[in-house]
Amino acid sequence: MQKDNQKRRGNFSKKPKSEFNEKVLELRRVTRVVAGGKRFRFRATLILGDGKGKVGVGVAKGLDVQSSISKARAAAKKEMFVIKIKNGRTIPHEVRAKYSAALVLIKPAAEGHGLKAGGAARFILSLAGIKDASAKILGRTSNKLSNAMATLEALKQLK
Repeated sequence: MQKDNQKRRGNFSKKPKSEFNEKVLELRRVTRVVAGGKRFRFRATLILGDGKGKVGVGVAKGLDVQSSISKARAAAKKEMFVIKIKNGRTIPHEVRAKYSAALVLIKPAAEGHGLKAGGAARFILSLAGIKDASAKILGRTSNKLSNAMATLEALKQLK
């Protein structure tokens, strides 16, 4: 009898904790116009990182918010790559990259400087494990996805 109560109370199978941290950068409702009216879907942009140099961005659409986020998580895992982190805190050299209308500049900084960045660049750098750097979004666009992709392109240039 007592074993039965234990089973009912709290020995549920828990999903294993992922080794990656994630941040939903953007969640949009997108529409497709068809003959009968409008069909709504959700587009999720998700950043995935382990804090030790691995980072990726995933974009996916689904019929509801939860399915689009889980699809974006799977897409981000596929797109992950490793970046070189100097002394475990900053990047080795200055990089600049352009993606669509977005332009991003990332500079290394001295230890203790902190992460000075805004928007999508800040989330990507922090989830990648970079603690000291300065980033500036120089492009005119405020599109979070374009700025995130430009930041990734800049990080791919690191040697």
